[in-house]
Amino acid sequence: MEQRIDGIDVRACEQCPELCESRSQIVNGTGTTSGPILFVGEGPGATEDERGEPFVGRSGDVLDEALRDRGLTRRDIRITNCVRCRPPDNRDPTTNELENCRVHLHREIEQVDPELIVTLGKVPSQHLLERDVAVTNEAGSVVEHRIAGTARRVVICVHPAATLYDSSQQDAFESALDEAISIVGHSVGGQSRLSEY
Repeated sequence: MEQRIDGIDVRACEQCPELCESRSQIVNGTGTTSGPILFVGEGPGATEDERGEPFVGRSGDVLDEALRDRGLTRRDIRITNCVRCRPPDNRDPTTNELENCRVHLHREIEQVDPELIVTLGKVPSQHLLERDVAVTNEAGSVVEHRIAGTARRVVICVHPAATLYDSSQQDAFESALDEAISIVGHSVGGQSRLSEY
C-alpha cells in the first residue's frame, strides 16, 4: 500500500479503503508548525474535503470567531485531525481508521511540539487520551498524558459544531479555550502557567 510523506504532510495513503473511496483529497493540518497550541479534531467534513483544509466549514467559523475574540488567528496556532480523509456520510472514523492514521498524527505532534494540545470533541479526546471521555463534563480539564512517547498537556474541549446545535455548549467551549490560552500565556497580560504543572 503506497504511502508518501512530505515532512508532516501525507501526500499519498491507501491504508483505509473506505476513506480512500470517500475522499476527494487528503486533508493535512494547517497553521504554524511551531506554535504553542495544536487543535485536534476528528476528521474532515464535506467542506474540508473540498477545500483541503481542516475546520473551514461552519464549525471552522465558530472556531475562527472564538480565536479572534481572544486576539489570535489561525496563523498563531495549528489545526489538524485524527484522520486525514473524510469518512463517508460524515460518520465517525472507525477504530481501525484511527489507528491507521495515528502514526501521521503522532509525527505531526512530535514535529510541531506544541506546549498544549486542545482536543475538539469526543473522538479526538478519547483517541489521544486512550480512555472514555465525557466531554461536556470534562471540558476545560487539563490532563497530562503520554502521547508519541512524550508527556503532553491536553485541554479537553467540546467540538465547535456542538455550539451550533446546542447553545448550552457555548460556555463550555469558550471556557475551555480561555483555559488553554491562559496556560500558554496568550491571554491579555497573561504569563504561561505551564510551570504550575
